[in-house]
Amino acid sequence: MMKGPIRVLVPVLLVMLAAGTVAAQDFTKYHNYEETTAIVQGLAKSAPGLVKLSSLGKTQGNRDLWVLEIAQPGGLPLNERPGLLIAANFAGDAVFGSEMALAVADYIVKNASKPEVKACLDNAVVFIIPRMNPDGAEAMWASLKWDRRTNLSPYDDDNDGRTDEDGPEDLNGDGFITVMRVAEPGGTYLVDPKDARLLKKADPKLGEKGVFALYLEGRDNDGDGFINEDPPGGVNLNRNFMHEYPYFKPEAGRFMASESETRALLAWIVQHRNIAASLTFGENDNLISGGRESAGRRLDLLAAAEASIEGASKTGIFPALGSMRGMRVRGGGMEMSITPEMLAMLMGSGGGMFMMGGGPQGRDQAVAQTSGRRNMPARTAPTSPLAADLEYFRLVAAKYAEMTGIRQAPLTVKPEGAFSQYGYYQFGVPSFSTPGWGLPEAPRASGQGMMTAGGPGGGGQTMMTGRTASFQAGRAGFPGAAGSGASGGDLPQAVDKAILQWMDKEKIDGFVPWTKVKHPDLGEVEIGGFKPYAATNPPAATIAAAGRSHAEFALYLASLFPKVRIESLEAIGHGGGIYRIKAAVVNTGFWPTASAQGLQAQSVKPTMVQLQVDPETVLSGNPKTVSIRQALNGSGGRAEFEWLIRAKAGEKIALKVMSQKGGGETRTVVLK
Repeated sequence: MMKGPIRVLVPVLLVMLAAGTVAAQDFTKYHNYEETTAIVQGLAKSAPGLVKLSSLGKTQGNRDLWVLEIAQPGGLPLNERPGLLIAANFAGDAVFGSEMALAVADYIVKNASKPEVKACLDNAVVFIIPRMNPDGAEAMWASLKWDRRTNLSPYDDDNDGRTDEDGPEDLNGDGFITVMRVAEPGGTYLVDPKDARLLKKADPKLGEKGVFALYLEGRDNDGDGFINEDPPGGVNLNRNFMHEYPYFKPEAGRFMASESETRALLAWIVQHRNIAASLTFGENDNLISGGRESAGRRLDLLAAAEASIEGASKTGIFPALGSMRGMRVRGGGMEMSITPEMLAMLMGSGGGMFMMGGGPQGRDQAVAQTSGRRNMPARTAPTSPLAADLEYFRLVAAKYAEMTGIRQAPLTVKPEGAFSQYGYYQFGVPSFSTPGWGLPEAPRASGQGMMTAGGPGGGGQTMMTGRTASFQAGRAGFPGAAGSGASGGDLPQAVDKAILQWMDKEKIDGFVPWTKVKHPDLGEVEIGGFKPYAATNPPAATIAAAGRSHAEFALYLASLFPKVRIESLEAIGHGGGIYRIKAAVVNTGFWPTASAQGLQAQSVKPTMVQLQVDPETVLSGNPKTVSIRQALNGSGGRAEFEWLIRAKAGEKIALKVMSQKGGGETRTVVLK
């Protein structure tokens, strides 16, 4: 039976909930899907006039893709205001980004009356998608944890006509899938003499001899010579969008926008053309890196283990279309090379049991030339911001460092098919991405750390003999880990050492000590390495402070939006019912009304200036409706217009200006 204080408290809580007040959120922990749902629903209930909650669609796991729309009612319609889109957790293991998005939403709603927040919500709209890959993220709370970046879509990773049949096994029973090092004479790796937790690639020029081969923890369940090459699920949503799509690469999907989550977001995006900028929290970065997209840095230890399954798709029972690239074909009196795009056309939207495919092309994606002219070069996708836009990117990146204090990136991934790329190169708006956290300080340079089989950015080969060779039936060796963590060149030493230094300093239990285990097939092996999620997500204790600084940064981004206004409007009478209307339109915001890339991709509508009269009343001057084809520069960019019209004294003549990314205004003048 309830006692006095509790009996009083329950009605009070019910009254608070009925009034739309919710308790403060707990941002000292990571939130699973149910908890995330409760948070966004609570925010919507707490401010029904300010916050609208909806779902983009459902995932394979029947989970909603929640989106919050936050704006003050009144004034310019929400669909005509510039919008900031914040989206997070495209890669399943980038869960910290999801917490940043939730924290930003919580801060904005709870502080809606503060001047800087009110200014944003009165003139703009903020869209927040806290978790784009809830199916993949949910693996963080599973009893068995592994570095899962993909969704739940069944996928034939090894091209053998079966899906998800060779996943990881927890051989040492610790609840984590880490790395196996197998003693092997003539192996590639040896223990790093400066840190026994790590390995380094043996350098024969220094007289070093390798003694280990590396694998992911598990067994070869399907007997194809690879370990853990076909785990559950298969598509990283942040590699599934239509720009620089990584054809024939792992986790990219059968073709562009193959996933229901990807298509749901794209369908929603095209209905919200007023989005003027995007901020993504996840595995890519162009903020900590100073405005340019980071080349990426991965854990060398994990990358080297994953190298053992490279090439699995080429040994399946079905022909791998990737092997057809570059082949010369003849027919119809012409000859051409098979390109990835042509393979995409061969694949269509089905993909069947083949390894990879293609799909609909973005505006600037390379397009195969199919005319009668031979060897016509394909048009390739741009991979760097245009010079005019880069100036703004650098300025925003500098402000990001100032506001967050983050100057050293953690683990990141080179963007290929990433949403942030689509946002800038295809949708045409300033698009920023960040993990949302960083290493506390620049690590000091030291000796050589562990390298992947291919070296920094390389792709060599590791030859194996003895027991481990039985797992490589039908081939002499396995490819190295191209694009290692060190390949980005951002750190003066190996990434693994930098992460371990951070973990040691912050007392993070993120590394499994190497322990001998009896493997059912390989005999005695050692299992250890970085715990899943520990290197890609900081401790939960950092969420609250980081959330506040990133909320302030999001508001800063919204303050940069173009803001188109009518600077002046006057009517001059010439007698006989003839009037001259003169007007000036100005962009008082900081950004131009369209980015240089938006203009080049023709993805941003021109600013419209329209005199609200019947067309036949316009005698000369500008047309009734004028499209400003070139962007109005920020900080005072202006354009002048003039019409000669026939009208009557006393009439009210309205002028409307509308910018897709910069809002608009309507003003009237009375004819005298």
